[in-house]
Amino acid sequence: MNIKKGDKVLILKGRDKGKSGKVLKVSTIQGKIIVEGLNLVKKNVKARKQGEKGQTISTSAPLLVSKVMLICSACGKPSRVGHRIAGDKKERICKKCKATN
Repeated sequence: MNIKKGDKVLILKGRDKGKSGKVLKVSTIQGKIIVEGLNLVKKNVKARKQGEKGQTISTSAPLLVSKVMLICSACGKPSRVGHRIAGDKKERICKKCKATN
């Protein structure tokens, strides 16, 4: 998977198309990510204590990785991710500006 926690991504499909945000959580098994403040869904929460009211909260739902694109930290544009081996480490590079992410 080319996207890691803390990366900035652009959403390509869905109701939040064109918006960008920071990745909070990555699930490599399911191939999904959670982006901060985007793909919000309403969730009903029961009252936990006596006298407390139940409420409706908004939470970020997972997105498929194929629906987002990484935003390069150097050039600030959304681009595809390439890989380069530098010494004994494998690093991600931006396909547009060839900068290391």
